[in-house]
Amino acid sequence: IFHMDLLLTFHIESIIIKRNLRKERVDTFMKAVITVTGKDTVGIIADVAAVCAKYRANILDITQTVLSEYFAMIMLTDIDALDVEFADFADALAKLGEGKGLMIHAMHEDIFNTMHHI
Repeated sequence: IFHMDLLLTFHIESIIIKRNLRKERVDTFMKAVITVTGKDTVGIIADVAAVCAKYRANILDITQTVLSEYFAMIMLTDIDALDVEFADFADALAKLGEGKGLMIHAMHEDIFNTMHHI
């Protein structure tokens, strides 16, 4: 239930931010944080990078680790040149995760910063 509440909150906030960003987007540098967790398999980073390249998201920074047989990654991407809506990009990554047995979440940097601001 907590996970669903978080997803609903994320969805509502992403709609609000998307509307505001359209109005304010001039020369801003928009970023997204992508997280990936699940069982380690060959090609996870390559598969996520391929989706980023397909939608023109540039990978700025990446950190990943393998804990026993579990994979965890955080990726920072520049989404200024996305050729689809951010929600469509996030959905494509989530769909990739579903197909690979991974949890993949893409969150706009503004939402990420708001959620982690004390």
